[in-house]
Amino acid sequence: MVAGILGHTGFDFVMIDYQHGDWDDTTALAAVRAISLSPAVPVARVRENDYAAIGRALDRGVLGIVVPMVNSPEEACAAAAAMRYPPNGGRSSADNLAVHYGSDYRTWADKEVFLAVQIETAQAAAQAEEIMAVDGVDACWIGPMDLALSLGVAQGAPAHEEAILGVLEACRKTGKIPGLFTPDIKTARRRLDQGFQFVTISVDISLLSEGGHAILQQLSGSS
Repeated sequence: MVAGILGHTGFDFVMIDYQHGDWDDTTALAAVRAISLSPAVPVARVRENDYAAIGRALDRGVLGIVVPMVNSPEEACAAAAAMRYPPNGGRSSADNLAVHYGSDYRTWADKEVFLAVQIETAQAAAQAEEIMAVDGVDACWIGPMDLALSLGVAQGAPAHEEAILGVLEACRKTGKIPGLFTPDIKTARRRLDQGFQFVTISVDISLLSEGGHAILQQLSGSS
């Protein structure tokens, strides 16, 4: 229900987070269906860079895939291959929910599905340009917290910001879409001004909590 509501609020996409969220096949399928009835695009972050997990999410109607912890061009190639049908990749064909998009889905999907790899370690940041140059990778989605942990610095430290801007520059050089997670509107605006495009703001739990607190504050202020 929440996924469908968010899909109708004006967001370009709604992400189902298999990696850190409490999703199973049944709940994820319901969310994809709800999002698909809205103007938003259903996107999923899979638990790991796994051929079967990527294909399973796509077969359920997800149109964008985010793959965590992609640390090398070889790992990016594996993710890209799982996204597309032969001869462009190795995705397995299944007549299930994907047929919702039409009989020409396979041809269409190879051109239109969206792959973002997560650059969130020092190793990945050092190879960002090579990773983003991989054919079939459409975007990156930086994980700022994990990147800071990998670098051994606090979020916002000079080395952390330098790494983030280095990934942004790698995307510019390779013609790929730069993205990252942001915790709040202020940070999102700053990153958008820097040139990031695939930007997420907050998570569902925080949005619900903030909405509830705002209502209570308004009630308290009006009493």
